[in-house]
Amino acid sequence: MKTNTKNVLFFILFTFVTLLGITTFLFLKNEFAKPKPQKTNTDELVTIVIDAGHGGEDGGAVGKNNVYEKDLNLSIALKIGKLLTEKGIDVVHTRTEDVLLYDKNEDYKNKKKALDLAARVKKAQETENCIFVSIHMNSFPQSQYSGLQVYFSKNNPQSAILANEIQSAVKEQLQPQNKRKAVEATSSIYVLDRLECPAVLIECGFVSNFEECRLLSTEVYQKQLSEIISQEIEKYVEKIQKPY
Repeated sequence: MKTNTKNVLFFILFTFVTLLGITTFLFLKNEFAKPKPQKTNTDELVTIVIDAGHGGEDGGAVGKNNVYEKDLNLSIALKIGKLLTEKGIDVVHTRTEDVLLYDKNEDYKNKKKALDLAARVKKAQETENCIFVSIHMNSFPQSQYSGLQVYFSKNNPQSAILANEIQSAVKEQLQPQNKRKAVEATSSIYVLDRLECPAVLIECGFVSNFEECRLLSTEVYQKQLSEIISQEIEKYVEKIQKPY
């Protein structure tokens, strides 16, 4: 009698587990069979993360007129951000003040620069559907070199497209003598090496060149440069968000 009871209980348990398994299988099969919504370029609004290089204790390159790169970077970055915002494009800045981006509550001894770069990358990674644009100045021991140079991340094919558009527009509208081409960044450019979103770094000119450094220090030239860069970013955003 006890054996029969055990057999009945086993049969009931076996039947229940089998039915549960079949039901789960059919549910999952049905779920995966459902068409998933396809994400297009118009699903989300793009946010531009504008990164003014250096800052605070890290002045960057020093120009021929003793101007600090960090100050030129910030001035141009803020101008670009303002122009894009006026066009209705969302903008996030990595910094809006003369600061280096490391947490002063951390152990930052001998790690300020590394922590700063990591913070810039993190800001972009935490910003959904973003394009990263970093603003810098160039410098070289020989003072004859000049001209804007754009670098792009190899991690996203869209990076090269934006970089080429900015490089070409600056040549056509502001620097006709500039023969430079947009260049794929190596791992030495930390922010571009770590980001998966479209990402470019713009060396706006050589502060080691006296004449170019003088121009880069003027409000008029900064405005011209910022307008061209912001216009190319705006056109790029319109292109990728245009409905198919």
